[in-house]
Amino acid sequence: MATKPVETETATKDTTKAEKPRGILSEPVAGIAAVLVFVLFVNTFIVQAFEIPSRSMIKTLMVGDHVFVDRLTPVAGSKNMGPLMPYREVHRGDVIVFLSPLQRGLHVVKRVIGIPGDRIHLRDGIVYRNGVALNEPYAIHSGIASRYADNFPSVPPEFGGPVALDWPGVVRMNMQGEDLVIPSDKYFGLGDNRDDSLDSRYWGFIPRANIIGRPLLIYWSFDMPEDSDERIGFVAIHFFDQTRWRRMFQIVR
Repeated sequence: MATKPVETETATKDTTKAEKPRGILSEPVAGIAAVLVFVLFVNTFIVQAFEIPSRSMIKTLMVGDHVFVDRLTPVAGSKNMGPLMPYREVHRGDVIVFLSPLQRGLHVVKRVIGIPGDRIHLRDGIVYRNGVALNEPYAIHSGIASRYADNFPSVPPEFGGPVALDWPGVVRMNMQGEDLVIPSDKYFGLGDNRDDSLDSRYWGFIPRANIIGRPLLIYWSFDMPEDSDERIGFVAIHFFDQTRWRRMFQIVR
């Protein structure tokens, strides 16, 4: 019975070692580089992590909430990139993260109360948009707001208060009757914690170009004392007892 010939190692082995091509990354290094590029792309253009530093959006967002922010859908340029790069306009009621129009490099989070063309005013703490009082279950009032904040823009700002210097003049140029009319490519944002929020009442409109994205969900929430100097050490010691477990993975609305 004939058998198939078996090639031995010595018969097929090349006696000369092939030289490795130079200038080419090894597979592990190339893989790590690809992952880093992907993470950088996602973090820059799709989803970015932010920590909430202030009380202005309580109870929707608390100090120490860590959120994933959708950087893609509010970006106007993405509407030209097909279905894989979705886009939608910023809506009334959206919570957004944006660059402060007053302080360079500062990220701010507020709720959009008015979009271009809307007419806004507040009376005794109630927001009126296009003549209709808003029902805002997310808003809270601590009872310490100023007359200016509760009756914007009919009451002039307090002398020496936190109002931006040029904002009263901008308000006068955009008034119709008792309402502030929001110009094109601008938005009006307020904090949900109405009596403890520096927002559009104080520094003005939010330019469309400043909008970074919308918070999607809270991926971690940690109750960090405001007077804590050693953040890393405090988190390491109190990770389990200071983490707000019930807030984790909540959708931001």
